Amino acid sequence: MRERVEVVAPASTANLGPGFDSIGMALNLFTTVRVELAEETRLFFHSDSLAGLPTGDDNLLLQVMQKCFAEQGKELPPLHVHVWSDIPLTRGLGSSAAALAAGLVASNALLGEVYSSEDLVQLGTAWEGHPDNIGASLLGGVVIGSWDGQHASVVRVESPPLDVVVAVPQFELPTKRARSALPEKIPFKDAVLSSSKANVLTAALITGRWDLLDAAMCDILHQPYRAQFIPGMTDILNTARDHGALGIALSGAGPTLLAFTREKTKLTRYLKDAFTRYGVPVSILHLKPWDTGAVVRLTEPRQTCTVLRKRDNRPITTSEGASS
Repeated sequence: MRERVEVVAPASTANLGPGFDSIGMALNLFTTVRVELAEETRLFFHSDSLAGLPTGDDNLLLQVMQKCFAEQGKELPPLHVHVWSDIPLTRGLGSSAAALAAGLVASNALLGEVYSSEDLVQLGTAWEGHPDNIGASLLGGVVIGSWDGQHASVVRVESPPLDVVVAVPQFELPTKRARSALPEKIPFKDAVLSSSKANVLTAALITGRWDLLDAAMCDILHQPYRAQFIPGMTDILNTARDHGALGIALSGAGPTLLAFTREKTKLTRYLKDAFTRYGVPVSILHLKPWDTGAVVRLTEPRQTCTVLRKRDNRPITTSEGASS
């Protein structure tokens, strides 16, 4: 068994509007997990945003690693687990899915690569209950998938060559609370319209029809019900197109809003002003879609979380691209 493994996993956005629980996209914010064989299991959090997370057996990372080992009829050995992350927690940017992906890949490396990437997607989706965030963090790019309760069907495509601007309100919105607002039933005509929009969104992402993003990302399935938690959300979604957004949607369960754009300066100014009008402190991040999923890397002494930008091979750190 390997004695030390370090994994870098990207953040993700889910839904992109109508692709509820089925469309996800990786983003260039990262969680890094380093695991080392030790005499006793301990967790070490090295980012301020991780303060307060569980450090015992109820920790997500330990639970998923125990599951991976148990599936192979083995017991998870004592480990020191070190975690760094620049993904905001409970903001709709897939922080838990990134941790889950890192745990899956790290466990697989310790076990000697006994799981295929497809196996990891199945394990991760069974854990999450939907393939959007976990699929994106494991595979990178854009994932389109479904989960029938037994098996995940997931297709990965390259991510769009567009800038991404995210507005992160400075309050948490737990996924459980956001889901509690959703109705048990919706009118049939709404289901048909939502399905058609998700189809068009998928086709637009694959074919590069960015002119269709504005209409395709206008959701009626879940966003109207979650708007109550985010002051100004409905107004911003309806008017951002006039300020540089090619398409805009709630990121995952929120409260973050995510937009594709080619005018990030103009859109940033609008989002800051709009949230200010509604009295909501907000951070604006300038991000990129990310085509590389969770990966094992060499484990020299850690300086910064450095990875390679896939498109131009330029080294970046996990903090690059973020502004507020």
